[in-house]
Amino acid sequence: MMQLQVLLVAGTHGNEINGIWLFDEWNKSSFLINTYGIKTCKVIGNPDAKKAGKRYIHHDLNRSFQEESFISINPSNCERTRARELVNLYGEAGENPCQIVLDFHTTTASMGSCIVVYGRRDADLALASLIQNQLGLPVYLHESDQKQTGFLVESWPCGLVVEIGPIGQGLLNSRIISQTKLILETLMEQIHEVKNSNLFFPNKLIIHRHIKSIDFPRDEEGNIDGYVHSLRQSKDWQELKKNDELFCKLNGEIIRFEEDESYIPVFINEAAYVEKNIAMSFTKRELWNFKKEWKQALIDLIHQK
Repeated sequence: MMQLQVLLVAGTHGNEINGIWLFDEWNKSSFLINTYGIKTCKVIGNPDAKKAGKRYIHHDLNRSFQEESFISINPSNCERTRARELVNLYGEAGENPCQIVLDFHTTTASMGSCIVVYGRRDADLALASLIQNQLGLPVYLHESDQKQTGFLVESWPCGLVVEIGPIGQGLLNSRIISQTKLILETLMEQIHEVKNSNLFFPNKLIIHRHIKSIDFPRDEEGNIDGYVHSLRQSKDWQELKKNDELFCKLNGEIIRFEEDESYIPVFINEAAYVEKNIAMSFTKRELWNFKKEWKQALIDLIHQK
């Protein structure tokens, strides 16, 4: 039987340093994190960006895991080279294969602690259900966004992103570190429970399903000419209704939410998304019934021979 291994990644973005710091301390004292006997491989996703104190060198590493880029790779592109290296080392068919990946991030937005899943893979949804049941974390389902592809976790059979905020880039924060440790250990505990057939899956999963992202207001030359309204700033996960304030301009003009359908905004005013022309993303909050197929997919993955 193939031994279950979990890949733990911090520093996919080099200026998100809390996970990196936690991993460094863990390397010094192996008892700091309880992995419940599950074998792990922990890596710094983008060590070059970490050294430079930047999010990335040439290209966002968390948008670099695209199969076509592995075929015709540009050796001068740090992140595309690193993406292929990580898959070759730890991918399902790699030198040291891992079946599950947990990718730890921080955000400047007031997201609190949450889980991000990409697409609707059964094992991902099962694992997200377990962690939501234990810690009550929101689950953001990112899908149907052709401008945002190539995420790290998609290159493994099962993978979740952990986002914790708010925290400025390049800063350590005690709450962020303790939350990272708690979520990491809880995930490992739940994987251990599945491995030992001590199962308790919830009946429901609360999903925030990605609808679309919106940009800041811009002038005729493409420059940002408005900022997130004070009533919207730091209001992630709070319902947005028609005529609610979105943006404000210095001349006093207010840009309002004009759609008839209400949405839940997330990643409001995330610093790293300005370059992606994203001021915030809109989601729909949905209550899904837990499916037995999710459970079976996770069990099969963890117990695969």
